[in-house]
Formats: sequence, structure tokens, C-alpha cells
Amino acid sequence: MTTRSRYLIAFASILLLGTFISPIWKIDIEAPQYPEGMGLYIWINKITGEGPNDLNTLNGLNHYIGMKTIDENSIPELTYMPLIIMVLAAAGLLIAWKGNKKLVLAMIIVIVLLGIAGIYDFYMWEYDYGHNLNPNAPIKVPGMSYQPPLLGSKQLLNINATSLPWIGSLFIGASLMIMAITYFLELKAARSAK
Repeated sequence: MTTRSRYLIAFASILLLGTFISPIWKIDIEAPQYPEGMGLYIWINKITGEGPNDLNTLNGLNHYIGMKTIDENSIPELTYMPLIIMVLAAAGLLIAWKGNKKLVLAMIIVIVLLGIAGIYDFYMWEYDYGHNLNPNAPIKVPGMSYQPPLLGSKQLLNINATSLPWIGSLFIGASLMIMAITYFLELKAARSAK
């Protein structure tokens, strides 16, 4: 690999650490009784409200319809996701130092597979929260589930929920794109040299 490619792989690896400074997902909640709106930020290691009381307010609303409390301590992924990101970043820096393009391809595949697994896991988390309701909840609507959308907007009674990737996901996407472009440029250069 060229020196430039090694620097690009190192830069792409460091970009993964951007997930520590910005949420990877955001869920916006709009309802007539909350005209200012509410939101949740999902980080790799925590869940926070967009406003100072948003998480508590949403947990209060969720209680009435029988949803579980959104509690960081009950979500094990928030414990091991930071470790996964740190291992990926370290592996990427090691690959940059070694300069092995086959390892770059392996890194790309691992990031893609982990991304697919993460999105599936998030979907299942939303499914669990939206479908496994407390049968003794004060408000029951027969046949109603409250699963927020994985991507896009969805009307849940009088609440509109919008779920989208956030800036932390852009760090991952940019990292993946830089690695992929670098890999293909290296592959092209190797073929041209033959």
C-alpha cells in the first residue's frame, strides 16, 4: 500500500471514534400536547433526551400505555458497543501500519456485518419495547403496538415518531467509504502495475 493509502486508512479508523462525541441515532416525537416536540439521542454508550426532561417525560407517557422504562442499565449493547468501536479503531490503525490491503477488505467486511447486526438489534429492541406491553397498563388499545419506526416516520395514536441516523452514524459511514475507496484505488493500482 502507498503511504497515502496508509494515512487514509489510519484517518478512517480514527473517524470511528467520532461515535463517542455524537449520537448515532435520533428519534423525534411530535404530539399535540407537546408542541415544542421531544427527542431521544441514542449514543454508543447511553441514551439521552434532546431536552433535559425528554427521557423522563417519554418514560412517563410510555408507562400509561404499558411500555417498559427506557433505562440504559437494561440495554447491554450500550456496555459493549464502545469496546467494539475501540477495537475496530485499533485494528484499523494496525492495518494502516502493516499496509496490507487484504486486511483492509477484511476490515470493510467486518464493519458492514457489524452495521447490519447493529441495525437488526436496534429493530428488535424497538419491537420489544413496542409490542411487549404491560397487560395492566392504564391505557389499552386493542391490537395497537407502539414500535417506533426503524427509519422514517410513523404515526402512533396522536404521536408522530421519526427515527433517523445521526451524526455518529455519519462518522461510521465516512470511515467505511474512505476505506472502500482506498481499497479499490490500491486494487486498481496493483492491476495497472502488472
